[in-house]
Amino acid sequence: MLEALSDIGRIARTGGYRRDAWSPADLELREWFRQEAARRGLDLDEDRNGNLWAWWRPASAGASAADSGVVTGSHLDSVRDGGAFDGPLGVASAFLAVDLLRARGFEPVRPLGVVCFTDEEGARFGVPCVGSRLLTGVLDPDRARRLTDDEGDTLADVLDRAGRRPGDLGADPETLARVGVFVELHIEQGRALHEPVGVAEGIWPHGRWRFDFQGEANHAGTTALADRDDPMLAYARAVLDARAAAERHDALATFGKVRVEPGSANAVPSRVSAWLDARGADEERVRRLVAELAASGPGAADVACESWTPEVVFDASLRDRVAAVASAALASTDFTPGSGSYATSGVAAVPTGAGHDAGVLAVAGVPTAMLFVRNPTGVSHSPREFAEPADCHAGVVALAAVLEDLCRG
Repeated sequence: MLEALSDIGRIARTGGYRRDAWSPADLELREWFRQEAARRGLDLDEDRNGNLWAWWRPASAGASAADSGVVTGSHLDSVRDGGAFDGPLGVASAFLAVDLLRARGFEPVRPLGVVCFTDEEGARFGVPCVGSRLLTGVLDPDRARRLTDDEGDTLADVLDRAGRRPGDLGADPETLARVGVFVELHIEQGRALHEPVGVAEGIWPHGRWRFDFQGEANHAGTTALADRDDPMLAYARAVLDARAAAERHDALATFGKVRVEPGSANAVPSRVSAWLDARGADEERVRRLVAELAASGPGAADVACESWTPEVVFDASLRDRVAAVASAALASTDFTPGSGSYATSGVAAVPTGAGHDAGVLAVAGVPTAMLFVRNPTGVSHSPREFAEPADCHAGVVALAAVLEDLCRG
């Protein structure tokens, strides 16, 4: 299934992907999702925020479309020049888990859903998990409509061109109420997982801040150094200060995006806007790190928080249940996919610094768990992102077992 997506949004020069929300590539991926749902006879819904839901509803006469169900899935958009697994692995595994359950003759007694959340990465408009944040009411719809991409188009403009109704954006308690429990499968994005499959303990608190450094545009060839008001110098200091502050606070800080105005090679900039991503094991150290950076120099004219995700601690009882069911399923499965025999000593619980839609739903009160598939390189948000076919297979086996267990009640 991932091979079927391999050419969509691919950057020939790097081998990575550009799958911005609501771009032609994203719309093609959304159509793929619709086709996969139709191929399985699943009922497809698109909610008011553009999230796609494919439902396998019980055949019992008393079943209702409004019943609380078990949901799995992930997202299909990517970071700029991202890899093939972050997001799509969870969606493809969800459909394959449905196939596996049907092949066993399983019939759910509660609805089973596969979801594709829109704009999880925030690559285009700067705010991550837009679909799930709008769904749960965390993101104000007026602010969402005003979000602007690098071309100056607002999210409202883009949705209008895609045939959607921007005025519909907003909290959707009716759709959210249908999610009785959510399990997201995702590639692990570091080196913490040493078994083929693991479960998430929680998600570190993290956020994005925009730093605007003001200066004065001038000619690069005629303006003396002493006469320059160059905001690039303040930005350069901030990059180094961020690394030093991260080390002091045992946290993570990255300036990964920068916009220079007017952006001419032969002009001193008038303005530099840079986006800081900061994460840590607890909120206090992250907030303290950002506060130090904001106060560290006169060049930082303005610092604004564009998104914040608090610490997520997944429900311990659900996490332990998922781990136990997945471990039992893998221990009892006899298969030798691809590169050789498959073995595991269990399903370990690991923390993560990466944000996910699962974290947004957990904060909103939805019982939530995550399964991770091992990443042998430890590299993510890069074309080098990778998971072994055998481990992906194991992820589907584990996910199917968990869904079967949860769908029994």
